[in-house]
Amino acid sequence: MGASETRQQIVDVADRLFYERGFEATSFADIARDAGLSRGNFYYHFKTKDEILAAVIGGRVEKTRAILEAWARNADSPADRIRSFVHILITNRTRIMAHGCPVGTLCNELAKLDHAAKEDAARLFSLFRDWLARQFAMLGREADADALALHLLMRSQGVAVLATAFRDEAFIYREVSDMEAWLQTQCPATSLSRSRQSV
Repeated sequence: MGASETRQQIVDVADRLFYERGFEATSFADIARDAGLSRGNFYYHFKTKDEILAAVIGGRVEKTRAILEAWARNADSPADRIRSFVHILITNRTRIMAHGCPVGTLCNELAKLDHAAKEDAARLFSLFRDWLARQFAMLGREADADALALHLLMRSQGVAVLATAFRDEAFIYREVSDMEAWLQTQCPATSLSRSRQSV
């Protein structure tokens, strides 16, 4: 395995452990053990846990951008793109019930620690916020597009928190259905038809 592959393996393992256990509770030894690396090989790639955190956040940003681009390519309308965002609660329901939202849990922990990387982690939410706002603007809601985006982000985070607390899969499905119904009320029929014609 080359140096770049080893480095990526460390980042992937750290990403999983930070999500499942938390950043503070995860040690260098935990990451090295799960990656199957000696301490010397490990330290060749990363000298501090903060360096690994920066790489994890950078990787999540890249993956989030790729997801948003895929939704933009594959959906027929802005409303359908927004539904793709809502449906990640169902797609990731098993992991969410076990560990919460990966973005929300990391941002919350780093904020509590007043960690220097807390604003970098919050960029993940900003990517979703800006992307959702653009979709709402294309649906004719330019004036309150950002407020609608924030509302949807807030509601999805609330669902993730309660799904983790109660381990209730049916709750996730009900809330996703309610969010889809809410979305329909926010999008005038003329905007929905116009957005489908413009894609």
